[in-house]
Amino acid sequence: MVSELEMEIEHLRAEIERHSELYYQSDAPEISDFEFDQLLERLKALETEHPEFITRDSPTQRIGGKATSLRPFTHTVALMSLDNSYDLDELKAFTERCEKLAEGRNLDYVAELKIDGLSVSLHYEDGILVTGATRGDGSQGDEVTQNVKTIRSIPLKLKVDAPAHAEVRGEVFLSRTQFARINAELEMQGEKTFANARNSASGTLRMLDSAIVASRRLDMFPYDAFTGASKMFSTHAEVFEWCARNGFNVNPHRRVCSSFEELSAFIAEMETVRDSLDYEIDGVVVKVNSTALQDEFGTTTKAPRWAIAYKYPARQATTRLLGIGIQVGRTGALTPVAHLEPTLLAGTTVARASLHNEDEIKRLDLKIGDYVMIEKSGEIIPQVLSVVASKRDGSEVEFEFPRTCPVCGSEAVRPEGEAVRRCSNDVCPAKLKARILYFSSRKAMDIEGLGEVLVETLVDNGSIKDVADLYSLTVEQIALLERMAEKSGTNLIDQIAASRERGLQRLLYGIDIRHVGERYAKILANHFRSIDRLAEASVQELDDIHEIGLSVAESVYEWFRDPRNIDLVDRLKAAGVKTETDAASTAMLDERFVGKTFVLTGKLENYTRDEAAKLIEDRGGRVSSSVSKKTDYVVAGSDAGSKLTKAEALGVPTLDEVTFARWSGSELDFASVWVIGSVTAPGRVHFGNYLRKDPIDDKDTYDHADAKNH
Repeated sequence: MVSELEMEIEHLRAEIERHSELYYQSDAPEISDFEFDQLLERLKALETEHPEFITRDSPTQRIGGKATSLRPFTHTVALMSLDNSYDLDELKAFTERCEKLAEGRNLDYVAELKIDGLSVSLHYEDGILVTGATRGDGSQGDEVTQNVKTIRSIPLKLKVDAPAHAEVRGEVFLSRTQFARINAELEMQGEKTFANARNSASGTLRMLDSAIVASRRLDMFPYDAFTGASKMFSTHAEVFEWCARNGFNVNPHRRVCSSFEELSAFIAEMETVRDSLDYEIDGVVVKVNSTALQDEFGTTTKAPRWAIAYKYPARQATTRLLGIGIQVGRTGALTPVAHLEPTLLAGTTVARASLHNEDEIKRLDLKIGDYVMIEKSGEIIPQVLSVVASKRDGSEVEFEFPRTCPVCGSEAVRPEGEAVRRCSNDVCPAKLKARILYFSSRKAMDIEGLGEVLVETLVDNGSIKDVADLYSLTVEQIALLERMAEKSGTNLIDQIAASRERGLQRLLYGIDIRHVGERYAKILANHFRSIDRLAEASVQELDDIHEIGLSVAESVYEWFRDPRNIDLVDRLKAAGVKTETDAASTAMLDERFVGKTFVLTGKLENYTRDEAAKLIEDRGGRVSSSVSKKTDYVVAGSDAGSKLTKAEALGVPTLDEVTFARWSGSELDFASVWVIGSVTAPGRVHFGNYLRKDPIDDKDTYDHADAKNH
């Protein structure tokens, strides 16, 4: 029998969840915050007295203790960024591309607000929230489960239609009301206030004390749902309906649109109400509604082809130029930065703006003391648009761009034909600090805890003179530094030690070879498989690699001809840094794929477009969106359209799904296969179809099969 105590506990939980939904979903609270807190306190008291009745989805489990660090979390499906459009012509071009890819099939879109927050991934097992993670670099983020549990608009338990595993993605944000409250409290305490709500939300979600996170009152709007690696529904619009049924705070401002005209009307409508919302938005996200078409359209290396973010026109303001500072980057480039009289712009207090280079200062005819028009349009640092010459009173002062490095005093050289002036000193402390920060960044060696202040201290006191010196640092050296301790030193040394295993691709990115970014680092790592082989490559050998052009080839070749760089590589190897591709990664490379270009077309029965593309790229190939004479293979599923026709016209070989599965080592797992044919002549059999029995649902499926492949 259920006791009265258990009944009261269940009643309290139900009431707390009901009032949370009324507050966050319906904006129709029935009780005050004080009364809500009283219900929660009563439940806490009962569960403290009777811990045997505590469940993982109880509202009391939203606030845990303090963590010592954030653990990394690898996303099942990459959280990709979106391509941006800044005018309606670009949006129209996007819809035209989608219509072309759809090849006459029915096509509509979902328009939703672009919330100015940070993306998170929530994982539910059997309906219970078990993991929450930040976006990070898209592939790997930070596990912040206890912190997302503090967000009351995130249900701890799904109510209806919950699969065994569900992943819900959403945008965490801080409302304008809460942002103002937090800054007012910080100001009263004499502490530094936050510059904007987005940075405040981002910093809050990564805090180690969930009690502080709870006090900040973050919120979240969901925007996608998966089960495993697959979308949960056949249309994107169904995601919001399912989320609402399960208690999520679903943003009401969204619309299914069937044309560019309907999309532009929604965008215009939302721009008129954006300032009345209690949260910041910077545009509208447009997505193809059909998830089957989403899979078919696929992605580029950075963004999906089926979605785009329309950014509202930039916000502008006028303020005064107080001075111009010079920053020195890792390449030695001297970059001018405008120091401004602080002004509010697009919800952010702006005190700096980019000036790019000395030619830009001349073009603007900029003087210290000028009033300037600044603009913010997606960039973190705003841009100076123009000088308000009518406000000049004669007190303005000309700015003389330095001819020497402001950090080390060495000559700053501007090569002919270039817009940038660079410090000529290879051991300039500013260049060294920037290179170490770049080497330790997330996309490179991912050394958490090696921040700007610490790097500056280590360089200034002579502890490190290049990135290889990081691996000889000791706990004692770190612990002796100001604001550091033995625990901090141990954590940092552990992070540095872990970075030894990051692999060749990240190392090539981190050592900062000119022109070699993330993509080229991956291509070079897959091709050469060891840094020693890469160091021996000629310009011609490098130039012959698909996608590696002459300028990149020459840059890589010259880098490995510099004795200082060879010495750096030798010292990194001596420190135990991995300079070869992982055995598992190398084993995946396949000569049938390496350097080859594949095009995917039609519907694949057993892979999404992203899954098929990953199989190709992991084996050394690349995926293109269009068929040309340079295409090596077309992978054709059912209902393949014009791409298959063009491939046949150009004589490009085609692979069916079964052949592709065999090539990629991911052969489809069928319990049994019958090949069906007919005797056409003595000793000859014509194979027309095969019958496969799927072991999962035991259904028979007939497919056409090419005899030479089967």
